Amino acid sequence: MRVLVEKCASCLAKTGTCPCVEVCPVMAISQGEKEITIDQGTCLNCGCCSSTCPNDAIEFE
Repeated sequence: MRVLVEKCASCLAKTGTCPCVEVCPVMAISQGEKEITIDQGTCLNCGCCSSTCPNDAIEFE
């Protein structure tokens, strides 16, 4: 999974939180001040985060 930083920052600026963090079944996503980070070693590539993101800021690599 890859994070499109510009789109992710827009989500954080608007809402202060990212819904993708909450839906990750293995807690592979951590939220920073300006973007999220996905732990590729933990990520299952299930797509829950990308389908939940309101700004389409997460995509498959």
